This record gives sequence, structure tokens and C-alpha cells, in this order.
Amino acid sequence: MLPSEATAMPSLISDYDGVSRDDHRVRLSGVTWQDYERLLEIRGESSKPRYTYLEGELEIMSPSKSHDWIKSIIGRLVEVWCLEKGIEFGTFGSWTLTNKKAERGAEPDECFIFGDDPKNVPRPDLAIEVVWTHGGINKLEVYRKLGVPELWYWSRGRIQPYELVGEQYQAVDDSKVLAGINLRELARFIDSPTTSHAIREYRKALTSDA
Repeated sequence: MLPSEATAMPSLISDYDGVSRDDHRVRLSGVTWQDYERLLEIRGESSKPRYTYLEGELEIMSPSKSHDWIKSIIGRLVEVWCLEKGIEFGTFGSWTLTNKKAERGAEPDECFIFGDDPKNVPRPDLAIEVVWTHGGINKLEVYRKLGVPELWYWSRGRIQPYELVGEQYQAVDDSKVLAGINLRELARFIDSPTTSHAIREYRKALTSDA
């Protein structure tokens, strides 16, 4: 069993009906870029609340425990896959990504840079977003101007990858930046009782597939 919480997490996350109000969201209109930058400055190095900005629209979101559970375990399983495949990576969590000219800003649930020199790359190769409470700003519209090559959306037990083609995201069947990863298989382990159990079982599955 997962630790108890005020609003209980479904016994199987993949069966979740998508109508949660656990994440606390506030959406404001008429917010200038200067206002947005000031809020980032006031918040400082904290990862919460998370801000999404799109052409004067600002979404302020405090993720629930359930939301953070899902995003964290997806991130850990991506790390496991990379380690098993010998892929170098850097993890950058909720890195604040901004484009002043396009008036866009976002903070992914998790993000990664792949390769030997991740600290000197200006944008992540992969951003991951968990849709636990529906509604809010269209993240695809935000990310398409931020130059992130691939975005994964987790929703209702499924991970949908989107590839940036030109300035538009296209839904694709398989990841391009992590060629060969089976996202259906990875998603099965999100319902594990603990993160450590998920890591052990996922590693075992990857080993048996080799």
C-alpha cells in the first residue's frame, strides 16, 4: 500500500478516471512578462508552485502528492532504462524554460538531456508532463516555442510521446530521443507499491528482454 494521504490515491493509477481536483491550479489573465519574471524571482530556487506562461496567461499549480509520485517514478524508470542501455544522461527536474520573445515559459515535471555534456545544452531533449488534474493552459502550445524536441504526456496510465516537427508537435507511436524504449512496458510499473520495487521489477524486465 502507498502511504495514506488526505485524498487517497487510487489503488491502480492506470484506472484513474481523470477528474481529480487534487492539484491546486489558479489561472490569471493579463499578466505581463515582467510580472511573470518577478514571480520567478520571488519564488527563488523552490520547485513549487510551478508556473506556466503563455502570452499573458499565467497558470500557477501546486502538484498533489499523487502527481509527484507519478512524475518521480517515471523519471526513475527512464534513468534505469538509460543505465541498462549505456546511455549518458543528465536529470534537470522542473527546469524553468523561457522564451521572452515568444512569451512562453514552462516547468516540466521531469526533464532530461542525453549525451556526455548535459550542462552545456540550452534546452532539454525530453520533457515529461503528468496530467493528473485536467484543464489549464495547453502545454503543447507552450513547449512548441521552447524548442524541446520531445514531450511525453502521462494520462490515465498511458504515456503519449510528441515529437517537435518544425514548430508543431506531432503525436508519435514511439520515442525518437530514446529509440527502442517501450513506453507501454514502462508505464506498467508506475502502479508499483514503492519506487524501489518499480526499479527492481523494471530492471528485471529489461534484463529478460535482452
